[in-house]
Amino acid sequence: MPDGEEAAVKDEATGTSADLVPSDVPAEGALSAGRGRLAREAWANALPPLVDQHSHGTLHGELGLGSFEAHLAAAAVGSGTAAPPGTTFFDSWTGLAVRRWCPPLLGLEAHCAPVRYLARRRELGAYRASRLLLRGAGIGTFLLESGPPGELTSAAEFATAADGRVHEVVRLEPLAREAADASGSVDSFIRDTAEALYAAAGHATAFAVGVPFCDETPPDPREVRRAADRWLGGCVRERARLAEPALLQHLLWCAVATGLPVQLHCGDPQALAGFLRATAGGGTDLVLLPARPHHRRAAQLAAAFSHVYADAGPRPGETLAEAPFGKLLFSTGARALPELYVTGARLFARAMARLAAEWVADGVCTRPEARRIAALVAAGTARRIYRLDPAGSATG
Repeated sequence: MPDGEEAAVKDEATGTSADLVPSDVPAEGALSAGRGRLAREAWANALPPLVDQHSHGTLHGELGLGSFEAHLAAAAVGSGTAAPPGTTFFDSWTGLAVRRWCPPLLGLEAHCAPVRYLARRRELGAYRASRLLLRGAGIGTFLLESGPPGELTSAAEFATAADGRVHEVVRLEPLAREAADASGSVDSFIRDTAEALYAAAGHATAFAVGVPFCDETPPDPREVRRAADRWLGGCVRERARLAEPALLQHLLWCAVATGLPVQLHCGDPQALAGFLRATAGGGTDLVLLPARPHHRRAAQLAAAFSHVYADAGPRPGETLAEAPFGKLLFSTGARALPELYVTGARLFARAMARLAAEWVADGVCTRPEARRIAALVAAGTARRIYRLDPAGSATG
């Protein structure tokens, strides 16, 4: 596909973001079809390029139907298990979204058969298909969570493919894993981990850690040493996952001390309420990334603490009802498949457009106010708390 044709396919597929607002958006009564089109275009022009505050990168190489479905299953239901015989994960909300939004970016009609879509993917090649999808997603800036080198693209590779700005979020567990591999004792591990963390603070945009619970005070150093000793023993025998509560909490408190924003991957964020209270006034912003269905509770905690923010989640109408609008941020959470960046962005934009249309129709706010609120969640708040200077340094 020549570059000019590629650009035309992208414009046609994105519709200059015309689908951000449904055709029945009301304004002072029912809109005519022509006015509806103008309303959609106004939204498209007003909504800034999205800032995806949480994602992981995409896979290298070609994917067959089975491997594609496995990654689709991980996104749809949180598990990479195979679909039961006679069924497919394309028959899921995520699968329908992929079939609706992604084929046009590759030059196919929407809702084409999955086999045809994957054939087109292979015809273009993995890199070109990924580039078309990422560049057509409507995301201008990505916060990419780092991990050990592997099958996912690096920040530099991702930035080239997406033609966007990429900022690194350093995950603490892999950082500790690397220190463990190089350490010969508990003392050297604790020292090496601290040095690696503070070195990372010099180039990272934020830190991230998965922690189901954290006390209101840092763990006792003696307990940290015991936890490190247990985990290092397991690391020698097998590449054990870091699940020692005292060690995870130690890493979290060290990350908070750097002053960089910290993303907290958590199940039910209520378990972190004491920690959130204890870190108030310390100058470090915390961003809750809860598991479904806990996004509303995360929004409530963001409303309760000035330094706490939350992911807007898949239903921004629910979370916006629980927190000030400047406390919520968009993310795709995408991993492996570039299609997930497209669907995450499209579904978010449409949800925000429907919500804004409802608010305007009910007289809750004016149309300019609705656009301003959508822009905050889409990009503005992320730019503020992650200190993303559009003219500053970033990969890409």
